[in-house]
Amino acid sequence: MREVFHQSLEDVQNRLVEISELVTVAIDKATRAFESSDVALAEEVIENDSVIDEKAVALDEIAIEILARQQPVARDLRIVVAALRISASLERMGDIAEHIAQLTRMRFPERAIPKGLKSTFTKMGRLDVEAARQLTEVLRTQDLDLIEPIRTADNQIDDLHVSVFEKVLSDSWQGEAAATVDATLASRYHERFADHAVSVAKKVVYLATGDWTADTDVIASEPSASIAE
Repeated sequence: MREVFHQSLEDVQNRLVEISELVTVAIDKATRAFESSDVALAEEVIENDSVIDEKAVALDEIAIEILARQQPVARDLRIVVAALRISASLERMGDIAEHIAQLTRMRFPERAIPKGLKSTFTKMGRLDVEAARQLTEVLRTQDLDLIEPIRTADNQIDDLHVSVFEKVLSDSWQGEAAATVDATLASRYHERFADHAVSVAKKVVYLATGDWTADTDVIASEPSASIAE
């Protein structure tokens, strides 16, 4: 029975990695579509979001079944509870990628990025994709050394997010109302995506330490076991 239980935990980990991989593909395509006004690429993101949703629901059902049948305690319980919360965050990240794609589709054939902000959104998109890739590796390996780059990317996106608001609120801004709305929404979506990546990373830290408030800088060099161990 214990072996079956560990196989179930390993299945949960593999499913989290799979969902994270799909989210990475979604944000990569969404940000490239947003930058280039590629409506076909945006449609792919919108259509495939349901796949992320379905896989998140399936993972949640497995986790709930583990809770009901195995009644885990201590670290095993932390793993299952954290998996449920991570699944919710990943699903939301997929939704955010979809929102960025929807902005592209809504403004097509015009560009969704307002004039003067293309370089800013290009940087935000690149950082979001990098954070998503690092997050997938964190979930695959539980390597806490990979968490700091996610936090760094999030801080950089926060700075860019502030710069977008400074731009649209400045006296020199000449964008119409629709452009202002697009800029603020898109900036918020990019910023929230990175926030969720950091949130998931913190949950992995929780798995390693059992402490939601643990400082990743302190434990980053400590070895961490697989979720299924």
